[in-house]
Amino acid sequence: MEPANPRIRLFPVLAKAILLFALFNFAFPFLGDLPLGKFSLYNSIFPGRERLPYGEVRESYSVSPFDIDAMFASHVIAGTEKGPDEYRVLLIGDSSVWGTLLRPEETLAGQLNANAVEACGKTVHAYNLGYPTLSLLKELMLLDHALQYQPDMVVWLTTLESFPNERQLTSPLVANNAERVRGLIERYDLSADPHDPELVELSKWDQTFVGQRRAVADILRLQIYGALWAATGIDQVYPKDYVRAQIDLEPSDEFHGLTSEDLPSLRESLAFDVLEAGMSAPSVPTILINEPILISNGANSDIRYNFLYPRWAYNEHRQMLLERSAEHEWNYFDFWDLAPMTEFTNSGVHLTPQGEAILTDKVAEAIQTTCQ
Repeated sequence: MEPANPRIRLFPVLAKAILLFALFNFAFPFLGDLPLGKFSLYNSIFPGRERLPYGEVRESYSVSPFDIDAMFASHVIAGTEKGPDEYRVLLIGDSSVWGTLLRPEETLAGQLNANAVEACGKTVHAYNLGYPTLSLLKELMLLDHALQYQPDMVVWLTTLESFPNERQLTSPLVANNAERVRGLIERYDLSADPHDPELVELSKWDQTFVGQRRAVADILRLQIYGALWAATGIDQVYPKDYVRAQIDLEPSDEFHGLTSEDLPSLRESLAFDVLEAGMSAPSVPTILINEPILISNGANSDIRYNFLYPRWAYNEHRQMLLERSAEHEWNYFDFWDLAPMTEFTNSGVHLTPQGEAILTDKVAEAIQTTCQ
């Protein structure tokens, strides 16, 4: 008796596989309440990352997922039980806090922890929750999520370029977390438009597994990169050479389409409502810091401090910060001119390790004088 031809069964097997995949694909949106991002190999098989994952090239051993649960699940804070002698400090901010071109131990958080700073009779443990891209709303969103980790203090480092209303929704992390953002807009009565086209709206197809394949792949790649992170401690590219921050500047006093003749318009164009929401969100002492910027002495430095900031706009912004801080009784520290020009790297807000050391000393003092 001849054996059955195995090819006869191939078609029904393929048909079943296609049917099962189709069912899974279209059922995927109904798994939206399943917190896929919270399932992580970090803080168990691999050590937690010292900063939130961000990276677009393989050599960084990182990716830039939009799933905030996955981002925090990979961070050391998610796997660190708060001890009785720990004074837990969350550092919120942009790429300068995250630490562009800095190794984890060279960042503000790394140096605070290495210095064994004491506050309120406990040892400060700082957690780096900075994230590249400039947007106060991005920082409010991350802070809102981070408050579940029992902080004793929040330190929020900001710079003027994060304030323009037009920047609030342009960060990809913000744009791809529309529901979180709308929740913040409603809760804090923010002026941002909850229906702004910058916010990514997912179609029915986009919500299927095929439509979400990149998001799922990013989470899987983040887990795979955990082995390389554990082996090397590398979480970004460290080039041997890079273009230094511009010193010789254009003879323009423009800032986001405004000039010194538009001073009243500047006040209306900045998202102070988002700043006020963030400063009121924590139930613990919160410090606001105007972070250091590069102050050029090159061509046209009488018009601009650096590539980002004309003098008139930056000076007015500092005055506004001072006024709002006095009005709301914020713990405010203005460190704008703290670091010399030589201690900036590829941007007017990115510090060298030595520049970070100067900032670390001042931030440590601010934490010690503010703790309760």
